[in-house]
Amino acid sequence: MRMIKNIAVAAALVSVSAVASDALIQKAKQAGLKPIPKKMSELYKLIDNPKNPITKEKIELGKKLYFDPRLSKSHLISCNTCHNLATGGDDNIPVATGHKWAHNPHHLNSPTVYNAVFNSRQFWDGRSPDLEDQATGPIQAPVEMAMDKEKAVEVVNSIPEYKMAFEKAFPGEKITIKTIGKAIGAFERTLVTPSRYDDYLNGDSNALTKAEKEGLKTFIEVGCASCHNGVGLGGGMAPFPAVGKYKYANIGDFHGDKNGMVKVPTLRNILETAPYFHNGATYDIKEAIAIMGEAQLGKKLTQKQIDSIATFFKALTGKKPYIRYPMLPVETAATPKPNLD
Repeated sequence: MRMIKNIAVAAALVSVSAVASDALIQKAKQAGLKPIPKKMSELYKLIDNPKNPITKEKIELGKKLYFDPRLSKSHLISCNTCHNLATGGDDNIPVATGHKWAHNPHHLNSPTVYNAVFNSRQFWDGRSPDLEDQATGPIQAPVEMAMDKEKAVEVVNSIPEYKMAFEKAFPGEKITIKTIGKAIGAFERTLVTPSRYDDYLNGDSNALTKAEKEGLKTFIEVGCASCHNGVGLGGGMAPFPAVGKYKYANIGDFHGDKNGMVKVPTLRNILETAPYFHNGATYDIKEAIAIMGEAQLGKKLTQKQIDSIATFFKALTGKKPYIRYPMLPVETAATPKPNLD
């Protein structure tokens, strides 16, 4: 009889827990939080670009170009140098560093490429509308890959395997810096990392621990979700700082776009993408949470709240797509030579 009673109590507790989880899931969705869809067909609708539909030919070509350092002036720097797919999709250093070890003049940090497809705008000042356009910027930037767009096209045209790949991926289109960007952008659209957080919002009430659920609840209640929302948990534009002072505003001279708006970084894989903020000011996630409370919410968060939110962030570390390092096509005598100056 006692055993039956214990089973009944345990079942009741599980039922209460499930109801609480369902309520939190609804609360999260009401706050604007959205999971990465489980169904590939639904995900495809989110990541595809009607102006540059994803195909396997574009993805494979884009992957090679993403890893190819010959698109840089020195032939030493590739997209993967600053957006390393083995280290969270960024470079884990405070300031983007490029040609001849030059630092970004505004002391800007390299954001992660993982889940960048969910951003409504690209670059910290939001100047690019999509990944295809964004991909052409670093190639030409003097402090990044420092390659003239004409030279980049010359490199691709000098390699027969690349020419054939472009003909298959973009039949009838001339190879330009834009088509190079379209190929790289198509590949980057596949860099999506679903996590336990997504499993939870998709209905698996056991996907998060009790402490992580409490952290999600705190995250919503203190106001973090007002900017870090949507599928990307960020990716839109917002004023920064909004209501308080930013502790590290003296590092670099970046103040956002002409309206003071800054791209909201994704929180997905946040524990793998330190240092934090547009100027890479701190490697300490708890300090970053505290700063955001003051600068964006006008609140001094308690240590309990900070710890709770940081615990929730563990659930945002996602499963990375398996990327096999590509064997790049062989250059020819016509391929432009490296220039280290």
